[in-house]
Amino acid sequence: MTTASGLRAARRRDRRVYTRSHPALFALLAVTRRRAVARLGGVVLVHDGDAYRNALTRVPLDRAAPGTTGGAVRELSVGGALFDQEGTGHRSARRAVADGLGPAGLERLRPVWREVLARRLAPLGAGRTVDLVPVARELAGATVRALLDAPGTPERIAEAAARAAAAAVRDHLPGPRRPGTARAAAVATARLEALLSSAAPDEGPALRAMLAVAAVNTTVAALPRAAAWCADAALWDQAADDRLRPSLVGELLRVTAPSPLLPRVAAADAELDGCPVRAGDRLILVARHAARAHVDPPDARRPAPPAVSRLVFGAGPHACPGARLARAQLDDVLAALAPYRPVVVRARVDRHGALPGWRSLSVRATRAPQEGR
Repeated sequence: MTTASGLRAARRRDRRVYTRSHPALFALLAVTRRRAVARLGGVVLVHDGDAYRNALTRVPLDRAAPGTTGGAVRELSVGGALFDQEGTGHRSARRAVADGLGPAGLERLRPVWREVLARRLAPLGAGRTVDLVPVARELAGATVRALLDAPGTPERIAEAAARAAAAAVRDHLPGPRRPGTARAAAVATARLEALLSSAAPDEGPALRAMLAVAAVNTTVAALPRAAAWCADAALWDQAADDRLRPSLVGELLRVTAPSPLLPRVAAADAELDGCPVRAGDRLILVARHAARAHVDPPDARRPAPPAVSRLVFGAGPHACPGARLARAQLDDVLAALAPYRPVVVRARVDRHGALPGWRSLSVRATRAPQEGR
C-alpha cells in the first residue's frame, strides 16, 4: 500500500538523477520554477503548463537553429531528419514514423521486447538480482533494430545511440560548449549512421539515427526510473491490476518526464504569459514542470488530466510520435515485474548520459511470481 513516507522516499531517490547528473541545470530550474516564464538574457525558461503548450503551438519556431534538436541533427549529419524539416517534408516524415509506430507496428514489435523481458527478468524468480538498466538498453536496441530492420546487435545499436546523444547533449543545454564537443558529437553520430547504414533504405541516415537516439535514450532513462518509483512507493499492486496499469503508465511517464527539457528557438516575436519573446530567443521548455512532475506524485486512481500528463510528449504538431511506443513498452515492463514485487537493492546515477537516469539499478524479488497472481 502506498504511504506518504514511501512517496517521499521515491521522490528523494528519483531527484538524485537530476542533482547528480545535471546539478547546475537543476539548480537553475529550481530557482526559476515559481515563475511561469522567466527570462535570463536571451534565454526564456518556460515552466507553466499553459505557457509551455502555447510555446509549442502558437509561437513560430526555428527548427534548424543552433542549440535545438533539429539544429544539432543538421550540424551533425546530412540533414533531412524529422526535426529540421519544414512544410510538406516535415509532415510526411512524421507521418511515416507515426505509421511505423501505430497499432499494427506495435503488434509487430511487441514480441521483440517481450522476449527480452522474459529472458532478462527470469533470474528474479531464482532469487538473483537483476540490473534493469542493461535490460532497458537491450530492449531499446532490439526494438530499434526491428523497427528499422537494422544490422548489428541490440547492444551495439543502444551503445552507439547513447554515445551520440551524450556527445551532442551540450547542443541542447544552456551554457558554453567545451572545446572539441562539436567534433566528438559529429564522430559519434557518424558511427551510429554507419551502423544503421543498411537499414530502411528509403529513409535518410539522419532520420534513422534520430529515431535510434530518441528511442534508446528515452527508454533507458524512463524504464528503470519508473520501476524504482513502483518499488519505493509501493505501487506494484497498481502495476499488477490490468484496469489500473494503463493509468499508472501515464502517471509514471509524467513524473519521470524522460525528456525533461525541450530546447527551441523563436522564429518571430511573440509573448508567453506576459513575457515578451523576441525572434532568436532561446526557449527552454521545462516538460517536467509543465506536467507537474515535481509536485504531484503518480497515482493511477487519481491521475492527472490527459492534457497535463501528455505534455511530456510535447503538444500539437510537435508532439512526439513515439508516445504510443513508450506507453506500450512501460505497460509490458510493469506487467512483467509486478508479480515479483521487486525492491531496489543498489542504484547509481549516470553522470554522463544525455538524459537524467540511472547507470545501474539492481532489484531483487520479494515474492515468487505464482504468489503474485
